[in-house]
Amino acid sequence: MVSHNHNSSGFGGLLGRFGRTALRGINMRVQLMGVEWQEERLRLRDMLLWSVALMFLGLMGALLITAAIIFLFPQDLRVYITAAFGLLYLCGALGAWVRVKSGLKKEPFAESIDQVRKDQVWLESLE
Repeated sequence: MVSHNHNSSGFGGLLGRFGRTALRGINMRVQLMGVEWQEERLRLRDMLLWSVALMFLGLMGALLITAAIIFLFPQDLRVYITAAFGLLYLCGALGAWVRVKSGLKKEPFAESIDQVRKDQVWLESLE
């Protein structure tokens, strides 16, 4: 009977150690998720601020330079010069769209997802 209680105590101790280990693992994952959340928020904020600055300053500069160049040409050629600038700006917009799209390809919370996958593989290897 005493050995039976000893086994229960051993099993209870094992369960307690397992529980503490599991809680430490969960705590580490939650902390990692919190750090990545802050990084993603800052990255998104920076992207938004720089995008707004880029659009405003680029638009103002392009508008002023375009107007100055168009007025340098004779009256009958201004329509063609305006169309050429329109095509140039469309090409620039396409380039900016590609850059923004490539910036958004980064998977958010990549480290947390990778750690959860590793944990899942480890747990499946125990079976």
